[in-house]
Amino acid sequence: MRNIYRILLLSVLACSAGAAHAENEVSYLSQIGISGREVVKQDREVQLSMQVDMSRLRIRTQHTVALTPVLVSEDGSREAAFPPIVIDGGTRNRVYLRAQRLESVELPPYHDESSQVIIRRRNGKEQSYDYCATTPYERWMLDGHIELREEVHGCVNCGEGRSEESLPGSVLPEFIPDYRLDTVAPAPEPVKVRAETRTARLQFLRDSYKILPDLKNNRAELDTVSHSILLVKNNPDVTITGIYITGYASPEGTVAHNLRLSENRALALGDYISRQDQIDPELLHVTWKGEDWEGLRAALDRFPGLLKRDEVLRIIDECTGDRDACEKKLQQIEPPTIYQRLLNEVYPLLRRNEYRIVYNVRNFNIEEARRMVDERPDLLSLTEMYKVAASYEKGSADYDKVMRTAARFYPDSPAVVNDRALEAIAAGKHAAAMELLEQAAVTEQHPTLVNTLGVAYAGAGEPLKAEKAFERAAAAGSKEARHNLEQVRGVIDQL
Repeated sequence: MRNIYRILLLSVLACSAGAAHAENEVSYLSQIGISGREVVKQDREVQLSMQVDMSRLRIRTQHTVALTPVLVSEDGSREAAFPPIVIDGGTRNRVYLRAQRLESVELPPYHDESSQVIIRRRNGKEQSYDYCATTPYERWMLDGHIELREEVHGCVNCGEGRSEESLPGSVLPEFIPDYRLDTVAPAPEPVKVRAETRTARLQFLRDSYKILPDLKNNRAELDTVSHSILLVKNNPDVTITGIYITGYASPEGTVAHNLRLSENRALALGDYISRQDQIDPELLHVTWKGEDWEGLRAALDRFPGLLKRDEVLRIIDECTGDRDACEKKLQQIEPPTIYQRLLNEVYPLLRRNEYRIVYNVRNFNIEEARRMVDERPDLLSLTEMYKVAASYEKGSADYDKVMRTAARFYPDSPAVVNDRALEAIAAGKHAAAMELLEQAAVTEQHPTLVNTLGVAYAGAGEPLKAEKAFERAAAAGSKEARHNLEQVRGVIDQL
């Protein structure tokens, strides 16, 4: 009778060692302590380390407990398992050791190379294990969590079970970069120099250079010349510093003759301007080019239907020496109507005087500059435009109008290019910012613009391009780029 009671007592103790979740379901998770959990990324692997304390664990002698740490994605859709920890009761461990020696005996569950460690639990004694294992890194693991999944296996009628618990806290927090941008100050313009280039197509008698106001449409041409000059001369905000006249001739006749003709006709226009518009002769600068073969090549674009146009173009393109010989080749093209058309329709476009009026513009105060934005924005420096913009609330209609005007008149300014890119980035239009900066010739000349390009790349999901841009900008002295280089490398590390 005493032996029967003893057997019953042992059976109760054995059954009470594991918590039953349901009929014949056993779990030991509540008796196992986890501490010091740490999950770190090392190169292309994720390492999990933690201490597993089994001191409170009372495992039945026939049981095996497999604890598998699993990294689960934030949304729960993906997971990766680390190698399990296997804890054996006394009998189960002896079965395992015997199976190792005898190949004919099947190994118990999890008692193979897939497990991290196999531990023989000695109930009532302090016992712990420092767990450390790795799994290949994937980006979905960021902001995930660790689950500890338990499987209990034993002999027939010994009870089995499955359970799990999430270890507190998320792991591998996603790195959120903090990119820094900077503005570019407009380049100073101590003296505002402006110029207007125009063309005068005066008619002359054959081989003459005397200006005849009443010949054909000369009166209208001369009035246009005088009007354009007087508009500048009579503007109190500007001072003419020079008028530059260049004479051109068409190819018929000899090169020497046409050079003298273009000279005399250019000088005649200069003399007319001096007398008619009362311009100081010291301000007049006259040059002459003679036959304008480059202009001839360009003028033919306006005559796509010209017969044998390709042959005419070939003669022009191959003419690098004797221009008189080239002119003869044009005359000899068959049929003769081709050259006649050149003479009557194309050559007149080449006979002209180009004149450029150069002048200085005074500086404007803020009120004057506001008015000039609407009246004569071309007379404002970029600095003056930026001062006007700054006098309005950023983002207001007036502010945006001034900035659009600045972009129209100074499209290649580093300050304008950078501000346009910053505006695109702020609106989330990173591709537009990239295109603008990639096409701008000034970008690679200015480290701030290269840094802005890097931020645009990063925002568009191209961190490797961003890294290269930040490297270039940092090497050129941009402190923002040095900071951003560290930030983008934090992003690249988690790719």
